[in-house]
Amino acid sequence: MMLMWYALWYIVAVGFLVIVHEFGHFWVARRLGFKVLRFSVGFGKPLLRRLVGADRTEIVLAPIPMGGYVKMLDEREGPVAPEDLPRSYTHRPPWQRILVLFAGPGANVAFAVLVLWGMLWMNGSTDYKPIVGDVAMPSLAQRAGLRSGDDITAIDGHAVADQRDVVFGLLNSILARGSAELSVQDEKGGTRAVTLAVTDAGERKKLSDLSNLLDVIGFQFEEPRTPPVLGEVEKDDPAAKAGLRPGDRILAIDGQPVADFTDIRRDIAKASKEALEVRYSRAGVERSVRVGLSKTGPDGQRIIGVLPAASEYPPGMVVHTSLSPGAALGAAGAEAWDLTALQGELIWRMVLGQVSLKNLSGPIGIAEYAGESASAGADSFLSFLVLISLAIAFFNLLPIPILDGGQIVFQVAEWVKGSPLSERTQAFGQQVGLALLVLLLGVALFNDVTRQLG
Repeated sequence: MMLMWYALWYIVAVGFLVIVHEFGHFWVARRLGFKVLRFSVGFGKPLLRRLVGADRTEIVLAPIPMGGYVKMLDEREGPVAPEDLPRSYTHRPPWQRILVLFAGPGANVAFAVLVLWGMLWMNGSTDYKPIVGDVAMPSLAQRAGLRSGDDITAIDGHAVADQRDVVFGLLNSILARGSAELSVQDEKGGTRAVTLAVTDAGERKKLSDLSNLLDVIGFQFEEPRTPPVLGEVEKDDPAAKAGLRPGDRILAIDGQPVADFTDIRRDIAKASKEALEVRYSRAGVERSVRVGLSKTGPDGQRIIGVLPAASEYPPGMVVHTSLSPGAALGAAGAEAWDLTALQGELIWRMVLGQVSLKNLSGPIGIAEYAGESASAGADSFLSFLVLISLAIAFFNLLPIPILDGGQIVFQVAEWVKGSPLSERTQAFGQQVGLALLVLLLGVALFNDVTRQLG
């Protein structure tokens, strides 16, 4: 069932974004006077077909919902009537062909900015301050003097605003120089410098797998705290029988104060008694009650049948800013640029061998992200669409001959040369491009399978 869910949202996400991409080619080609023969939504034998415009362009709905394509008049693919030759793809000026090729990735970028704009306008901007939580002992972070509660304010003199800035700032600095100079502010307001140095090449290689970055350095960011407040009390379980209700704040268990819900779970799980004395507060009034431990959970631990209320971040850790429509548009453009630049940085470092190829995800990984983001709600799925749309745009602009970027290189070469490249050169480029794509897909699929196998 979960596999079907992932597959459904993969088809919805990737299919829709490829259509956005192809519509960009379609719209600009028609505006520049190219004769467009077909715009197909999906692949395979047409299910529905409609002719539109003076050119009688076919708008097609096909059964395989994995994107679409645009077919333009091109004498390389068959005879063209003399009166239509000026509107054939190869007879249009190179600069116009370049614009058509750019239009596909451009549509993906425009879609991402539009979605980000709407989300930022409606929800505002929320940043999570990079406050250090747990510091492993021993670890690189512990040896460098990083402490729980430290607020990281800058890396190598560059201010950082949130946790993402810190992650990629650390990655860039350590991979480039083997060290990162952190400016931190402790809980009392004092400031100091912390130097994280990774001299071992093997350790630096581990850092390049983003999922391992903080683990290798030895710290995690502060996580939301779950207050000792009951969110749900299971009917007929010990807590309900003892009279506990949702909203009750647990103060102590058997005389031991509790700070958060983790303490409640720990004290109950390790209890050897058949009942515990629970002190709690309800509507400002403190009370005590004995709660039996007559039920065991799926892992064999003692439980009383309660679930926590919503988690809370520490005061000051979450910075929320409401944005006007204009400010939201500017922030959306900046965010799209930052995400795209980040992709370029990672790809370049992969080429240099500084970043692990394990960061590449294939169809299986993307399908999982699609399904999980859809399960998490509309905002999460829209954020996923933004990331994938920008990834499609970036990937298609790589100078690989079979992609838009490679075709743009061909058109620029023709423009400079004054005549088309030879068919042999173009065919060779297409073969090289196909081989590179197969290699990339193979690596991505290998990563997907490796992750599935743990």
